[in-house]
Amino acid sequence: MMLRGKRKMLALTTLAAAPEQAVNKHENRTDLTLKVSPAKLKKCENAQSAETEQSNYLTKSDLQHKLAEDFFNQSCISLAKAFLGKVLVRRCADGTELRGRIVETEAYLGGEDKASHSAGGKRTERNTAMFMKPGTIYVYTIYGIYLCMNVSSEGEGAAVLLRSLEPLQGQPVMRQLRAARRKEGARQLKDKELCNGPSKLCQALNIPRCFDRRDLASDPEVWLEKDPHTNPVEPHDIVSAPRIGIESHGEWAKKPWRFYLHGHPCVSVVNKEAERQSLSGNVMNNLGPSDVQSDTGQHNVKRT
Repeated sequence: MMLRGKRKMLALTTLAAAPEQAVNKHENRTDLTLKVSPAKLKKCENAQSAETEQSNYLTKSDLQHKLAEDFFNQSCISLAKAFLGKVLVRRCADGTELRGRIVETEAYLGGEDKASHSAGGKRTERNTAMFMKPGTIYVYTIYGIYLCMNVSSEGEGAAVLLRSLEPLQGQPVMRQLRAARRKEGARQLKDKELCNGPSKLCQALNIPRCFDRRDLASDPEVWLEKDPHTNPVEPHDIVSAPRIGIESHGEWAKKPWRFYLHGHPCVSVVNKEAERQSLSGNVMNNLGPSDVQSDTGQHNVKRT
């Protein structure tokens, strides 16, 4: 009887002590949490704040300034001119964004344009993107190692080559990407030299071959924006000159279908004669009837 009484008393004592032990255990955990350094907590809060701020900025940027599908629905020459002053954005895997303002383009109309990859309506595995909806990215290789980025427009097989950019954001990253493809010990590139050529801009913005056939209007890794901080490009700001590197194509090499911003330091090749003609309004003398029609959206080219 005495033994049973002692066991009963022991059980009651244990039950009474259990809540107190649980509270002490909880208090110990709280103390452990409070031992985290205030500096570390502050650092965490700042990181979360920065992350939220960046997220809000990206959302705002995408909604307000990103160019949608309807922007690309224009003739090849019109689109080549419309690209000038717009901003090409490349979002890297780590979230870093690289930005460059387009300052030079070339139009390739397909059809009768013998300098175009799609001349005569020729379709291949390589140039498929040129026949896809306006705004489709066309990336191809030259010399077996360099890449060029184009964007399809209205008109069968028509696309615009992006020739040069003015670096706006992420220049240190661009410089690293360019340096990786240059000889060791080469001098450091100036900002204006980072993207002043079609292959250079692909290197500086890390545009890979696999971007071929992507939609520039909806892709999460590369897109086009309006620049809210600059005035729209006016017709008198644009120089029309012959395209580069197509001398073997006879009369088509003389077509003034390269367009660039007059006086801009990031233009790859300056054509003084074309600048004089553009400024005097005589550039139209170099355009045939079909060229003028193409600029209004009526492509007078062969169809297959």
